[in-house]
Amino acid sequence: MIAVADPAAPSVAAEENQPRTIAELTQTVSASRLSTWQRCRLQFYFRYVSGIRKAPSPSLHIGTTVHTVLQQWNLARWHKRQLNIEALKGIFLQAWAIWQDGEQIEWNGKEQSVKSTAWNVLQHYLRNTPIPADEKPQAVEVGVEADLSAHGLPTLVGVIDLVRSGGRIVDFKTSARTPDAKMLAHTTETQTSTYGVLYREATGGKEKGIELHHLIKSKKPKLVVNEFGPVSEAQITRLFHVIEAYVNGLERDDFVPSPGLQCGSCEFFQECRAWR
Repeated sequence: MIAVADPAAPSVAAEENQPRTIAELTQTVSASRLSTWQRCRLQFYFRYVSGIRKAPSPSLHIGTTVHTVLQQWNLARWHKRQLNIEALKGIFLQAWAIWQDGEQIEWNGKEQSVKSTAWNVLQHYLRNTPIPADEKPQAVEVGVEADLSAHGLPTLVGVIDLVRSGGRIVDFKTSARTPDAKMLAHTTETQTSTYGVLYREATGGKEKGIELHHLIKSKKPKLVVNEFGPVSEAQITRLFHVIEAYVNGLERDDFVPSPGLQCGSCEFFQECRAWR
């Protein structure tokens, strides 16, 4: 399993916001779409069916930039090259500029302090990463799909950040606070189960486990690594039920809001208030 992205054109595992038909959205399915569907069906409608485009938040911009730098760091290790801190800082600055080109991000006069926080958390990760410098990745930023038609389900698609030597799947995340391990296992299950299914489809083997590397954007940066074992059959069954509910809901045009604490950070709050 070897797939690498073009280091000259860094990308993130994100789906573009553009209008799509129900037929298109039920032909394939991804962890990000499933997670949005589970969180709020009306948010899903605004993002994927209507394709309403919103400027990235500062937090999302940090995550995209950090992801790009770590992608290039992993690609360099895959090619058995070392990137020093000066080179990584150059990649960071370039990515920071590229990902906000043409975007109207609301910095509120804090862009420089936010940029400094992002770079500090990256440096902390690079100094304290549990991944040995000489460990060659099995795969970097690999796009994978699994045909689930035998289960009466659409094709599952996704992009895996990193597969370490030996088959450990790694996903990088930035966060403002330290996650609770038990809650994390629950809230990320759709994503981690998707990774397990995709890995098995691509390799014909079973993943050794899944690692979530959280870069904590606190005043004093932290790194929190949560390790989970291979995806269980029960988790795969639950994932398939979620996909089934997703398809059935889309076919019914079941787009209703899910009011809750998450609404405070939803980019579609005004559209939701105007929903009829």
